[in-house]
Parts: sequence; C-alpha cells; structure tokens
Amino acid sequence: MRTVVIIQARMGSSRLPGKVLTDICGQPMLGRVISRARQAQLPDDVVVATSSEPCDDELAAAAKRFGWRCIRGSHLDVLDRYYQAALQLKPDIVVRVTADCPVIDPGIIDEVVAAVMCQESAVDYASNTLEPRTFPRGLDVEALTFETLETMWRDAKEPSCREHVTPWVYRNPDKFRLHGIVNAADCSGYRWTVDTVEDMELARRIYTHFGSAEFDWKDVLQACLKNADWQQINSHIQQKAA
Repeated sequence: MRTVVIIQARMGSSRLPGKVLTDICGQPMLGRVISRARQAQLPDDVVVATSSEPCDDELAAAAKRFGWRCIRGSHLDVLDRYYQAALQLKPDIVVRVTADCPVIDPGIIDEVVAAVMCQESAVDYASNTLEPRTFPRGLDVEALTFETLETMWRDAKEPSCREHVTPWVYRNPDKFRLHGIVNAADCSGYRWTVDTVEDMELARRIYTHFGSAEFDWKDVLQACLKNADWQQINSHIQQKAA
C-alpha cells in the first residue's frame, strides 16, 4: 500500500513566527522533522504541504534549496491542502505530521501506519492522539486511508475541521473505524513540540545532548528523567486548543 507522510508547515506561527526554518543544531526545524520521518520504514515518500500565500514563499524557497519536495495549497483550508496534495501523490494511506515536532519518532510513525495497513482490523484512521493521550506532545502521528481523507474533504464543513484537518473524523466515531495507539505508561505530561521560545530551547537541549539525530523517543524520555530541569523550561506553556 503506497503510504505518504505529508508534513503540514507554515511560516506564520503567532507565538514563534518563522519557527519551521529556525535552526536546531545546524538544521532548520523542518529539516529535522523531514529527516526523522524519512527514517520510518513503512512510508514510501515524505513531502511538505505549505500554503500558496506570499508569506510562505521563503519556506518554498528553502524546500527547493534543501531538496525537500513541497506542494502548495490553500492557506486556511488545510484539509483541502492535504487532499489536493494527496491527489497528486496518489497514496493509499496518508500520514499527517506537523512541522513543529522535531523529535517525531520513526517507530511511532510505523506503528500508526501499520494499524491502518492491517487488513484484519479494517481501520480507517489511527493515531497516538486519541483519548486517553499517553505519549508526549510533539510525537503526534495520524494515519488514514485516502478514502477517509476524501470523505472528510467532501463532508466536513466546520472551519475548525478544515483548518485542523482531522477533527471531523474523531468527532464522528460512528462513521469511521478508529484505532488509538496507547503507551503502557502515561507520558502525556512531557511537551516536546515547538510553539514558543522556551519550547525551542528544550528542542536544542535535546539535540545538543545526543549530538546527532540518532535517538528515539524513549531515549529522549530517559534524558529528561536524568535532567529534571529540562521539563521546567516549558512546563508553563499551554497548548492551543484545536
């Protein structure tokens, strides 16, 4: 089954403008996300989906410079951006990752994708973000069939469902077969996504600690446990509601 990771990216973050191209130990954050997504075994391709607005011209130029495949589409209707990108890429399974997750885990990507690939379970949508959330924020992965994406694109009307892509699926569990990936221990209190200066500081601490991108999320967890002060860097940051 052809599987494509589509990384949602934009320059216009309200709390940390331009964050996706901000340097993390020698690479733009978006480059870190792409590199880690490419380490996953099951996806066939990794692409960036940004907007066609002038504000994202710099991102598109960076993609060309670094050799990242980039598809541009609607600014506010991100669901349409995903759908139009998928029409070009022709996947059976679409994986949604966002550009503010520099420690996104290849193993989790594979686990979520495998749940949708499994013919016996006939899953339409799988993620590690369904309740109860047990993974650190910043490891969020969603995978869905192209048919599910097409149904969402056709039927979802609320602005929040268009902007945030997938809420229409998990708000309508009677219409779709959902599967949640759950970790044995609740690690949801950790925050490894990047929305603020403090988040970026933590991401740089992580990469500096390992000295390379060769680590998985459990390595990061162990490092956080050994460096208790890390969690205090961004523990006061509130996640924006979808």
